[in-house]
Amino acid sequence: MKKVVKFGGSSLADAVQFKKVGDIIRADASRVYVVPSAPGKRFKKDTKVTDLLYRMFHQAEEGKDFSDTLAEIKSRYDDIITGLGLDDFSLDQEFALIEENMKGSPTADYAASRGEYLNGRVMARYLGYEFIDAAEVIFFDEHGVLLADKTKKVMRERLDQVPRAVIPGFYGQGFDGKVKTFSRGGSDITGSIVAGACRADVYENWTDVSGFMVADPRIINNPVRIETITYRELRELSYMGASVLHEDAIFPVRSEGIPINIRNTNEPEADGTWIVESTCQKSGYVITGIAGKTGFCTVLINKAMMNSEVGFGRKVLQAFEENDISFEHMPSGIDTMTIVVHEDEFIHKEQRVVSTIHRYAQPDSIEIESDLALIAVVGRGMKSMRGTAGRIFSALAHAHVNVRMIDQGSSELNIIIGVENHDFETAVKAIYDMFVLTQI
Repeated sequence: MKKVVKFGGSSLADAVQFKKVGDIIRADASRVYVVPSAPGKRFKKDTKVTDLLYRMFHQAEEGKDFSDTLAEIKSRYDDIITGLGLDDFSLDQEFALIEENMKGSPTADYAASRGEYLNGRVMARYLGYEFIDAAEVIFFDEHGVLLADKTKKVMRERLDQVPRAVIPGFYGQGFDGKVKTFSRGGSDITGSIVAGACRADVYENWTDVSGFMVADPRIINNPVRIETITYRELRELSYMGASVLHEDAIFPVRSEGIPINIRNTNEPEADGTWIVESTCQKSGYVITGIAGKTGFCTVLINKAMMNSEVGFGRKVLQAFEENDISFEHMPSGIDTMTIVVHEDEFIHKEQRVVSTIHRYAQPDSIEIESDLALIAVVGRGMKSMRGTAGRIFSALAHAHVNVRMIDQGSSELNIIIGVENHDFETAVKAIYDMFVLTQI
């Protein structure tokens, strides 16, 4: 058995949390490769180290004195080192190098990556593992896109020579040889890359929650936990706002058939949530999860005999493409087509898009409506259960929520419902009550 374990910022915020992580790793000899994030918040009003590093970069970029911010960052690591009893270990040379680079030609990616880099140094020393700099084994092209094949080859060759190692998350080497970061939360991706490269049996992702919940705990009080979820279900939920795991972390392990286990550092005995390619295990409920976002708008295009006009949809979508706007959903009827887009992306270009649609497609009319929220009801069990959609709409009607849009994927894995922004939370609660609390 070989496991890759990734720990989030809240799991490594201070020495107390570090010790919990150390106990977790030492409790299972198969946890051989460790991917740490930068220290997160120690308390509610605290500042994440990554945010301090960004602040330091902006100060350096503007020619301001950043010494106080650098000292604050160093103090965070010194407290961790002291708390772990690593009396013969110091990051003084690392901080001297960071200060020198910040006075030269600093980049935001280099500055931000130092949180994971330094935490990796501390973690390797604390565990007695070898340290591997992510910039030596993860590579990006000139557009900032991961070079997956090269990364897997170099990473695999390196890990084959190292039985136990710490590889910091969040960054790698850019096309120009400089440090390049993933988007925020990208340490999840690093862990997935490491797991895929070493052909791990399990990728454990440790955070401050005991797995995925059926619904957002900020909306539903103490929602039930999802025990097992498929990659496809997770993609649907992550796309609609569920954020326990970075959505791009799925791909490197999916291609190798490696399951992901989301675990809680503060409750290590909890089973967490398993993310798998496929399973015969039935969910405890018809649905697997509910997720959603507010802030969408719809562009309704009307044209008589639209269905018989070859290429009409392409012409409409070309208008959005030329204005650099991606669409989210596209429900349609015989003489109507609705394009759902993010309102904040669309609002400043709306008239340009409308005129372009008129020029290309000659519609009879175009109507724009805003303040739309989208809710995804996802579940592999829905396609084998009759009346699922009817129960959803019954729950919404009972809660006095008006449904503005319906879109069901051909896989029958999810149903997208559009409601008013102000009805968003009410709708989520109504659906949760129907399928989880009452299970009518």
